[in-house]
Amino acid sequence: MNQIVSLSFFRFDTPVSKLWAFAMMGAARGAMARVPDIGFWKLCGSGTGEGFTPIPNTGVYAILATWPNEEIARNRTQNTDIYAKYRSRANESWTVFLSTSSVRGRWSGQAPFEAGPEPGTGPLAALTRATLKPGVAMKFWQRVPDISNVIGEDDAVLFKIGIGEVPWLQQVTFSIWPNQAAMDNFARKDGPHARAITAVREGKWFREELYARFRVAGSEGTWGGKSPLDAIEVPA
Repeated sequence: MNQIVSLSFFRFDTPVSKLWAFAMMGAARGAMARVPDIGFWKLCGSGTGEGFTPIPNTGVYAILATWPNEEIARNRTQNTDIYAKYRSRANESWTVFLSTSSVRGRWSGQAPFEAGPEPGTGPLAALTRATLKPGVAMKFWQRVPDISNVIGEDDAVLFKIGIGEVPWLQQVTFSIWPNQAAMDNFARKDGPHARAITAVREGKWFREELYARFRVAGSEGTWGGKSPLDAIEVPA
């Protein structure tokens, strides 16, 4: 059995539902820990715009979790009480299911993802997670708008968002690409993204970091009225 990672996004439009979602960043922890078969999990908020900003977006939240296999992942994210509560309050929700192809680094001192077979052809996802050193947070966020503009202008990217556990200091970037070539082209070409990576490496800005790539196994729900994967052929 191959481990599956689920990443669920929820959008809340009303003041009451936004307040509920914010409160659940703490209140949902007990329920998440009791979900059968769940492994590593994290509750995350998001940034405004496409998520790559230091200003919190009070209307979008995410749940990341690992599961023993895809069947269990789909069942638990659809049928357990805590996920059902989020969907019942949200105006829209979308879950993407991922199989890890490569990973390095740690998250909260753990190695949460288990790499399986090489992804082959088809859509891929990239996730980076880092804990910033407080003294360099300002330098980091000064570079983010340029990176956001570049990824936002890239026609190849199918989905992108910035989420995080602790505002300003613990950040996650997540993006989906139609194929390996499109992902590598963005990662390697010169520009704000490449220069930021160089600055991070030379300045040792991160206290902890993790980089992972995934095969996209499928999704459920919609985001912006449709599945971000509609443009390509993947399992429903």
